[in-house]
Amino acid sequence: MKLDLDGKTALITGASKGIGLALASVLAQEGCHLHLAARNGAAMNAAKDELEAQYKVRVTVHALDLSRTEAMEKLAQDVGDVDVLVNNAGDVPAGSLEVVDDAAWRAGFDLKVFGYITLARAYYRRMKGRDGVIVNVIGNSGENWDASYIAGSTGNAALMAFTKALGGASLDDGVRVVGVNPGPVATDRMLKIMKRKAIDMLGDEGRWEELFDKYPGKRPATAEEVANLCAFLASPRAGYITGTIVTIDGGIAARGSVI
Repeated sequence: MKLDLDGKTALITGASKGIGLALASVLAQEGCHLHLAARNGAAMNAAKDELEAQYKVRVTVHALDLSRTEAMEKLAQDVGDVDVLVNNAGDVPAGSLEVVDDAAWRAGFDLKVFGYITLARAYYRRMKGRDGVIVNVIGNSGENWDASYIAGSTGNAALMAFTKALGGASLDDGVRVVGVNPGPVATDRMLKIMKRKAIDMLGDEGRWEELFDKYPGKRPATAEEVANLCAFLASPRAGYITGTIVTIDGGIAARGSVI
């Protein structure tokens, strides 16, 4: 399906690996110019060289730590106007209430929860009347609460509410706001979470691969599967979708399981 994104410009946070990097590739294939933001400048510059050579799009790299409001505001100022904002940077720690301390809660929320809100605030007003799209990559623990990932569940639930509240009214301003809730995805971040779950469930982080047996299809999602969904929701093909969350987890949340 042609997504009609040719010539548009997108900003993707958390773009050095995982879902963000996979989405950069998908959008570049569709002819979308890119701004990539994350801490790992080397990885993004490697992606820039590859994507510009292969797809003839413009790729600009912004290597910075997005865990502070000032950094998010600087990013928005440096990037300027875009057609699509993809909020994807986040690293909320896994663990129970007893495991995750106050500092870790705050650091995780500063990057993901407040980071998403700060960039949405910065770009929403710029997008008014311009058919802009904000895609928030959130996580299925926001709808399928998990005591062993309590900070993530709490932060993701907040971002789901934020997305629905803003997206419910945004079409009045010519803006769409949507969310994507991945379940487990084959990324470096998933490995950290799975090791923590293996401790909680099996008593040994080294047994994390055994948890795959509990997944639908005996596997996590691929980053490309999530990226394809994000690209569709960002495109004019999804022009009447706003104020909603699309879950991509193989049915995990629907059956009330954490994995």
